Amino acid sequence: MELRAVHVEKRVRSCLENLGFEIYPFKVGWYNAVLLPAFHLPYSDNTLAFVVLSVPAMFEKAFKPFLKSQCLKKVHDPVDECISYNLSLVREGFADQHVDIMYDYEMLPNRKPRFLAQTAAHVAGAAYYYQRKDVQQDPWGEKKIYGVCIHPQYGGWFAIRALLLFPNIEVPFLLQNAPTDCVTTEEKRIELLEKFNFHWRDWSYRNIIEVKEKYSEEQKTYFATPPAERLKLLTLQGNLEENVIHEVAAVTV
Repeated sequence: MELRAVHVEKRVRSCLENLGFEIYPFKVGWYNAVLLPAFHLPYSDNTLAFVVLSVPAMFEKAFKPFLKSQCLKKVHDPVDECISYNLSLVREGFADQHVDIMYDYEMLPNRKPRFLAQTAAHVAGAAYYYQRKDVQQDPWGEKKIYGVCIHPQYGGWFAIRALLLFPNIEVPFLLQNAPTDCVTTEEKRIELLEKFNFHWRDWSYRNIIEVKEKYSEEQKTYFATPPAERLKLLTLQGNLEENVIHEVAAVTV
């Protein structure tokens, strides 16, 4: 990796690695090269970017402490606000650089997402994006089948949260790392896409491979509970509800 990218990655990692986040560097050109122009990121091809993932530890290391310490105002999604808070601290640490942040939930005026999260994770080498085209004997006919990323250590027990972009840093010699193909057989890929498209509520697609760690039972219960009832499930020291000024409307896993 280019020395400049190594230095930036080290600084970003020092802010996030102990909070249950992972980061993976990529060049914007890698992303734009596999997408139609309508989905391109508006930066030069050599622009340095990072895709940010949350892994199971984020719930305990970042989310619950954030809820305990912050006064939530007009919150539609406490998880999103937690992510935004921590990435804003990263940006503050780069006072000498311009840093753009794109979140997975943000939409453009034309209702397209600001970026395609799973494509970004794939080109950055973070997680393999399994799609219909990865199955040779397609069993679905006219059905719409959506793809899904699988992490080599966490399976489906993670989320793609954001991009960090550094418009003033170009890394023309950054080497691309291919994502780990961890669902290698035709049978398993069909099983994965079946479970993700038709049985996603039972969490089973996330266990398509052996995993290092998965969401805790508390975390699973939290995300499976109707949004207005989720904060009541968190067992935090002190009275969390005193800090919640506006009721939760929605939380994404």
